[in-house]
Amino acid sequence: MTELGTRWFLALLLLVVCFAITPLANAQAQVASDGASKSQSDSQDRQAPPTSGEQQSQTNKPSLMTPLKQQIASEPYRPITGRQRLRWLMTNTLGPEHLAGGVITSAFGTALDRPQEDGTHWGGFAERFGVRLTGVATSNVMEAGLGAAWGEDPRYFREPDEPFRARIRSVIKQAFTARRRDGSFGPAYARFAATAGSNFLSNTWRPDSEANNHDAVLRTAEGFAGRTLSNAWAEFWPDVKARVSHRGH
Repeated sequence: MTELGTRWFLALLLLVVCFAITPLANAQAQVASDGASKSQSDSQDRQAPPTSGEQQSQTNKPSLMTPLKQQIASEPYRPITGRQRLRWLMTNTLGPEHLAGGVITSAFGTALDRPQEDGTHWGGFAERFGVRLTGVATSNVMEAGLGAAWGEDPRYFREPDEPFRARIRSVIKQAFTARRRDGSFGPAYARFAATAGSNFLSNTWRPDSEANNHDAVLRTAEGFAGRTLSNAWAEFWPDVKARVSHRGH
């Protein structure tokens, strides 16, 4: 098993790599549209200089740690941009909810002393948290990079106007499917490769007691279960939040 510092270094390295992979994966898709509108945009710019509001919108882009806007399935589909894909990667790796989930699972593992090689002390907690963060970063980088190359959108699309059962079906379906550039849903091949690949790859830095194919398969299943729960949160939490806010007023 590698040292904790090596694991953290690997996690940070993967996040740095994503800055190069993700924008390049969408570059070809942008070239055609940029070239087609270049002459028209140039002529419009000569006639009407950009307003202060337009200049501000160009310079004040959302932070990479700003969560993406909730998507609605019934609205016209707009393919995810390279920057939005990068924001998805960053917020789903280092966002407060995901870090809090890592704290909870690491604390639970420390209390149960699983794996036993890490122990029940603070160092063992840090080991577990580092292993989880490295695995999450690896999976998200793979899904973002492969998804960009294959035209798959990792975002979840809510169906707030559908009956409850239909929304549940959507929560489960979108754990295994992703939207294509034309707006249709298809198998989430990038997610399959990322979830399975990252869990088998993590055998190289996990403790010996869980660095095996059997545990990797279990972790892969847990990954899709976690994705389903994340979809359920994205689907229903806005409704719960709106009702709580309404009652508060």
